[in-house]
Amino acid sequence: MLLGLKGVTYRIGATVLLDQVDFSLEERERVALVGRNGTGKSTLFRVLTGAITPEDGQLIRQDGITLRCLEQAVPQAQNLCIFDVVALGLGDLGPAVSKVAHANAHPPTTEEAMRALDKAQQALTEHHGWHLQSQVDQMLGRMKLDPTLPFGKLSGGMKRKVMLANAMVSNPDVLLLDEPTNHLDIPSIELLEDQIRQFNGAVIFVSHDRAFMRKLATRVCDLDRGMLKSWSGGYAGYLKGKAEFLAAEEKAQALFDKKLAEEEVWIRRGIEARRTRNEGRVRALKEMRTQFAERRNVVGTAKVQVQEAERSGKVVAEITDVSLALEGFPILRQFSNVIVRGEKIGLLGPNGVGKTTALRVLLGQLQADSGHIKLGTKLEIAYFDQLRSQFNEDDTAVDIIGAGKEFISIDGQPRHVIGYLQDFLFTPDRARQPVRSLSGGERARLILAQLFATPSNVMVLDEPTNDLDIETLELLEEKLMGYQGTLILVSHDREFVDQIVTRCLVFEGDGVVGDYVGGYEDWLRQRVSDPWADKPKVAEPRTSHPTQAKTDNAPSSANSAATSSKRKLSYKEQRELEALPQRIETLEAEQADLLAKIGDPAFYQKDAASVTATQQRMAEVEAALEEAYQRWSELDS
Repeated sequence: MLLGLKGVTYRIGATVLLDQVDFSLEERERVALVGRNGTGKSTLFRVLTGAITPEDGQLIRQDGITLRCLEQAVPQAQNLCIFDVVALGLGDLGPAVSKVAHANAHPPTTEEAMRALDKAQQALTEHHGWHLQSQVDQMLGRMKLDPTLPFGKLSGGMKRKVMLANAMVSNPDVLLLDEPTNHLDIPSIELLEDQIRQFNGAVIFVSHDRAFMRKLATRVCDLDRGMLKSWSGGYAGYLKGKAEFLAAEEKAQALFDKKLAEEEVWIRRGIEARRTRNEGRVRALKEMRTQFAERRNVVGTAKVQVQEAERSGKVVAEITDVSLALEGFPILRQFSNVIVRGEKIGLLGPNGVGKTTALRVLLGQLQADSGHIKLGTKLEIAYFDQLRSQFNEDDTAVDIIGAGKEFISIDGQPRHVIGYLQDFLFTPDRARQPVRSLSGGERARLILAQLFATPSNVMVLDEPTNDLDIETLELLEEKLMGYQGTLILVSHDREFVDQIVTRCLVFEGDGVVGDYVGGYEDWLRQRVSDPWADKPKVAEPRTSHPTQAKTDNAPSSANSAATSSKRKLSYKEQRELEALPQRIETLEAEQADLLAKIGDPAFYQKDAASVTATQQRMAEVEAALEEAYQRWSELDS
């Protein structure tokens, strides 16, 4: 056993988060930790890392194991580049690795800088750490991260990728990931899945992404009402085991309640109960009353109810030759489409490709550069904003939903605001708290409550699944599947998209939007190539300069092949194709020789000019290899 808990108890105030919890983690296991929002999953992580000391019980840790944790919160801006942040994952030697790497790219010119470099080199020599820079370079290459970019200016999703590389770069024995897919787009999630599958250590991760869990989890642990239960067989085994457990629990509680009711009737008969020979039965009844009072019942599920307005016209939107570019970046290029009443359309694409911007154009919030959008008649549009930006932070949930009134109309019937909010799992106390004090999950549920309090026949949802637990997510799925109006959905939750949408508009880059029938898996089957795949990059490992400028990518082989389109090769091209394998072999041999030199600790003891020249040659060889591979692909196809 690498890591474990024995009889651990932890509470905050009167709330018991962990109640006599037992847990064990074996080598190469990938354990998914699930549970409702607020049940204590992050607290359990902090107990496992030693950041929190439990009231009772024991943390068991195998001697000598290393453990790294990816926290749920995205770090604030740091005045470091990506290379530096990832290198910090190496521990005490991280700053020394960064210092030497920067010095290789820009040799120090002052005496103070030279002394700092000497100190860093000495630290690496003493701790046999000269291979660590190559370790950082390889991790950056695997995660497809540019080492030169400033960390503080990255998006939330990119920061998550950098912090994941930070957690994995030291190859720990145990990796703890708290909501690793938050803020990530589908290509980044799939990249993360590949990295975790290749990881040699054990992994514990918290996630509400069902597709992610299906692909990775070898075991699922469920934290429910302070108790931790484990199911083998991956996510499918968990679903089956949890359903059976809840059914057995419900049956046992029903029998208990029936027995308690019978005993309460008996005690009220009076004389019989007071006889000496029945004192044991009275004591048993008192114990049953105590058990009933201490029972922690299953947390309720949100009661999502979608209000529908009068039907819209048959055509919801007619889009003709719409083009839009922001700061020279094409979002839409001559895009035409027709959205018909009742369709459920998913917008798919990587972060930053322009999905939310395209929604704003469709809703009339942003003017297109050219083209025309004709909206249909009788449209009642409800819009879910992924940025949660429409709330006044000082308002309460009651203020937002009731707008000063105690009752609202739901499907023509009056509902008290507090009662309506309780359907979305807000206690009366939380419903009266200002928005700024609400968690991410509570904010998401509040937007849903506001969204569904207004009748609509067109619903636009931009990342509605962020921060929702699985039970609420599945209920939302069910309601949206039954929605009779038109739905336009942006989401990176692959299973959510597959369950709901009937058509996908896929942002394929350079302003091109593909139109595909079905959900995400249907698109995977229909697509000819992967439009989200990165253009060919310099072969791994990356150049060891953390500040080296990126080489411009050449046109992709797919595009080049399209232009050559099966034409017959000329004599010169045929000779070139025949010579390419030998050229590639020669370049690969030189690359291996250079790698061996750079990997030798003595290499960094040489003068700065020699080190720089070798690294520059490495970059040239890698660029030449990339060019040769591309040319071979073009001519061969």
